[in-house]
Amino acid sequence: MKYVGVDLHKKTISVCVVVLERGKRKIVARKRFECRDEAGMVAWFRELGKFEVVVEATSSYEWFVQLVEPMAHRVLLAHPKKLRVIAESKRKTDKLDAQVLAEFLASDEIPLAYRPSPRVREHRTLVRYRQYLQRRITGVKNKLRHILARYNADVPHLFTAEGQEHLATVKLSAIDRFVADELASELRGHQERQAKANRELRRFAAHASLAERESRAVLDSIPNVGPVTADIILAELGDWRRFRSQADVACYAGLAPGIRESAGKAKQLGITKEGSRLLRWAMVELAWRMVRTSRKWGRHFTRLEVRVGSKKAIVAIARRLMGMIFALLRTGQKYSLALEITPPASCRSNSPRDTNPSDRSCLRGQPRQARSLGAGVNYGVPLSVPENEEAAKVRVK
Repeated sequence: MKYVGVDLHKKTISVCVVVLERGKRKIVARKRFECRDEAGMVAWFRELGKFEVVVEATSSYEWFVQLVEPMAHRVLLAHPKKLRVIAESKRKTDKLDAQVLAEFLASDEIPLAYRPSPRVREHRTLVRYRQYLQRRITGVKNKLRHILARYNADVPHLFTAEGQEHLATVKLSAIDRFVADELASELRGHQERQAKANRELRRFAAHASLAERESRAVLDSIPNVGPVTADIILAELGDWRRFRSQADVACYAGLAPGIRESAGKAKQLGITKEGSRLLRWAMVELAWRMVRTSRKWGRHFTRLEVRVGSKKAIVAIARRLMGMIFALLRTGQKYSLALEITPPASCRSNSPRDTNPSDRSCLRGQPRQARSLGAGVNYGVPLSVPENEEAAKVRVK
């Protein structure tokens, strides 16, 4: 078996081939290709015989993987950040990078990266393109408002039909009028392209698999999660079944806090901000909507805000929401709106072990605790706790 390490770039590829002889690694070949020379690469790899190949998961690896996958015994994607021996090396060249990859592959020590399926890649492309258009739309709107603000003519409803009539009547200089007209035309073009992207996303969702349709149904049951947020979550997470826990999902989204500990001293750091920036943004925006419209999440936010401030509190809520969404996706359960109902005041203000609860439902399901407190457990009549033995005898009579 030959082990091939590939250092892939936009224009060139460096290849190193390693074999194991008596437990020792030996370099048997090196090669450098132009990316345009696909025919030469195919011919060279076919001459290797049986081989495994590893390449770093860069932004343009997919075409190379599809090229060599039919010939290779196994194709692995290496996680770039986890290959610290390459990133932190003082002697770093394309030739050495390919050699390190080949040696790690021969030792079976490659830190693997996730390779999304073709459908997930297409979904991500559509979702990220729509988000790109939305950023352009926001930028154009801000520029238009800035022009009108210089004339004290900005209005809140500028981008409605009435607002466009107002824009046409404002007396601007010739240059500002030219720029405003060009920006308005650009805005209409971006909005038309965004409408096309939305239609394509709806068509894409109509051809989803059964598992994806079930995941969409779960996300649709969550308040304040619309089609845009649902698409971002599904596209950026990809195959969510690969995560083992809620902590793994939060780490993937970059919402997990960091920590540095040494000699018994620990320092809490901010969130890692690794992974998908778009997913992290969507979860923070969802968190703001939830704390403003949900009593349950609003109470969580208020308690955290007092301790750590609003910015850290909203990130903590976003992390909790990410974990909750993953739990719902894994179990297939829909979001229960009953969780949003505020419990009775007596249950909120008194512990289940309170010896004088004003609401018998506080002790429901806890008959042992009720008996230990001297309370009746017949739920057909109100629960009561006798103040003393004399009062108890009178009630028995």
